[in-house]
Amino acid sequence: MSATPTTIRAAAVQTEARLGDVAANLADCERLADRAAYDGAGWVVLPEFFSTGIGYLPRISAEAPGIDGEPTRLLAELAARHGIHVGGSTLVRDLDGEVRNAFLLFGPDGLVGRHDKDLPTMWESALYTGGSDPGRLDVAGTTVGVALCWELMRSQTVARLGGEVDLVVGGSGWWSLPEWPLLGGAERRNHARATAAPATFARYVGAPVVHAAHAGRVDCAFLGTPLRYRGRLEGGAQICDARGQVLASRHRDQGEGVVIAEVTLGRTTPAFAHDRFWLQRRGAVAAAAWHFHNTIGRRAYARAQQQRTHQHEESTR
Repeated sequence: MSATPTTIRAAAVQTEARLGDVAANLADCERLADRAAYDGAGWVVLPEFFSTGIGYLPRISAEAPGIDGEPTRLLAELAARHGIHVGGSTLVRDLDGEVRNAFLLFGPDGLVGRHDKDLPTMWESALYTGGSDPGRLDVAGTTVGVALCWELMRSQTVARLGGEVDLVVGGSGWWSLPEWPLLGGAERRNHARATAAPATFARYVGAPVVHAAHAGRVDCAFLGTPLRYRGRLEGGAQICDARGQVLASRHRDQGEGVVIAEVTLGRTTPAFAHDRFWLQRRGAVAAAAWHFHNTIGRRAYARAQQQRTHQHEESTR
């Protein structure tokens, strides 16, 4: 006789973060996570960059706390308060001096594990460096995979998680393309890719996905140009089963909120992720922006690190 599949009640949180306003963002996350727990969720997932929001704002990297900072403490407190599992990603400065985008999963008894996003996306490259861990966490015999934003878009993520995990948790801070006339329908296609990413990834990996997200507007410097970026975050908090069927979702126009669904844990046969780098095809504009911002972003991050090291040396003389 086969064992009865394990079912959890999971919540994906969608926020409207205020860029760089850590205190306000943590208060919003606490309020929404409490709401999810009161509605019976045993797993609550917060978005990528839940403490800061995302945009090109060097300050959020320069002021990144250590691993024991306030964002981490909030996750631990929420998990202990409600006796549940809570996870989300936040920028942290590790003991080696590098800033990383770390997804931290806590259970009632403390930290379960951590995954560092592998490749910073575009202007994120100016804010942190990538990780190399497999992103598979053991939770009392259940293998939980972690995928953040454009990790949901890449074949290499399927290679490390496909057929190996019983649940995928993560979130996105996926921003819109400028709606300039010369770009045609690029933003419409970008929004469609963002909305489809969790369900598409679930089918490829063969496991259910709980995906948190950001909505709301962003106004920040436009890395590498004299322009300002004024756009919006694509939203799309979503919970999918292992076949990619959407069980619950929240559109970006609905703003902040929580989606909850009953999720059956377990893995199915993953789909072949083909030999392309990307799981979904991207247009020429997105491809050009990816390469441009990654290149100048890495240089900006290196300069900031060098400056920080120099200032530290000067202060200790």
